[in-house]
Amino acid sequence: MRVVSIHTYPVKGCRRMDRDTARVEPWGLDGDRRWLIVDEHGLGLSQHQHRELVRMRAVSRPGGLTLEAPGLPPLDLAEPTGGEAIQVRVYRERPPAPVRAAGPEADQWLNRLLGRAARLVWLGDPTRNLVPWQVPAGSGAELSFADGSPLLLANTASLDQFNDWLLESGSTEGPLPMIQFRPNVVVSGAAPWAEGEWVGRRIRIGGAIFHGTSECDRCVIATIDQDTAERGREPLRTLAARRRIGQKLLFGLQLTVRTEPGGPSHEGRTVSVGDTVKVLD
Repeated sequence: MRVVSIHTYPVKGCRRMDRDTARVEPWGLDGDRRWLIVDEHGLGLSQHQHRELVRMRAVSRPGGLTLEAPGLPPLDLAEPTGGEAIQVRVYRERPPAPVRAAGPEADQWLNRLLGRAARLVWLGDPTRNLVPWQVPAGSGAELSFADGSPLLLANTASLDQFNDWLLESGSTEGPLPMIQFRPNVVVSGAAPWAEGEWVGRRIRIGGAIFHGTSECDRCVIATIDQDTAERGREPLRTLAARRRIGQKLLFGLQLTVRTEPGGPSHEGRTVSVGDTVKVLD
């Protein structure tokens, strides 16, 4: 099994960055979902409310990022290390996270894009943003602005079988591209749905070790075309018919980052396209 693609999402809900390699930090891949758009009450905004975010491209770099969107001038931003300190929630039910506001220039840019009041904030210290649930022993509880775990892994063979089911059903929406599921790491060489067997197991990818915590329950964002922002019925309709387990529609594997005794520090851990993927236990 090998890594065939790597993706990060610098601003939660924005268009992906395709990567050849990424550093693995305790809270996920470097540059992944450290920025968040919030409303006037400090509550996170995403494609749930604004499908047009698929057209917003954020390119991260050390110390900042650049925002781009059709009809708007590019905006270069530095990490607001001295910005206004506020508390925000990525979701209403999550504990508040301490962040720094990017400032009025970024907020005005977002107002033009979304047609509403919005603020851009930066999570400078993920070690103070802890998930409110138990994590596997050996994994950190730190999290960026990701939904439920630091990384999402997807399997090309599972997508191939899903698209076969879609073709058999007579749906006019397929085949779906992998990016519609917004993964971080995509692997090939495994059997379809093998990732479901990795729950509770350690997985080595490149220079890092992860823990498979659960298969990913898909929501309505998976129905949004990540190029056009159009919404369809797939993949939820076919997942409901073929991959409903309990009340969940499953595609992909959520991972936490493990720190192994004697292993490399997070500064030395990377994943790269072409890396070998191995289930350790």
